[in-house]
Amino acid sequence: MTSNIDSPTGNAQLTSLSPYLGSRAFAMRFTSTPRGARLARRLVAVRLDEWGVPYGTEAHDGVVLVAAELATNAVRHGRVPGRDFHLSLRVTEAPRPVARVEVSDTRAERVPHRPEEAELGDGGRGLLLVAGLAQRWGWHPRPGAPGKTVWAECALA
Repeated sequence: MTSNIDSPTGNAQLTSLSPYLGSRAFAMRFTSTPRGARLARRLVAVRLDEWGVPYGTEAHDGVVLVAAELATNAVRHGRVPGRDFHLSLRVTEAPRPVARVEVSDTRAERVPHRPEEAELGDGGRGLLLVAGLAQRWGWHPRPGAPGKTVWAECALA
């Protein structure tokens, strides 16, 4: 970026494209608190809108709800004091438009299980929502670090 001193507004002018402008991937660490989960949800919503999945559409709302549930589960069930959780969002176009949400936490001994409606008590509906909204979901041990990664893939079309 260079400044254009001849510009009447004095604003900087973009002279070359950044390699990150076309990227449809977002990743960030968040504090393992309700505030961190809320921020993760909001940033997923903003990114999807920036990438052409507008607010208020079924695809947008579904992916945001899945991200919110996975982030909340990381805070509620995967929290280790002093450790953050990591969220990544990736949108791919081929062979079909899909959003993949991954949330990693450092609690390896508490792994998610497939929810059964008969097992539900006062809670436990988050993964049932994820299973209903996502085309696929699952978990795997966190690569290169202690913990696990829970992921979900949602169709965008």
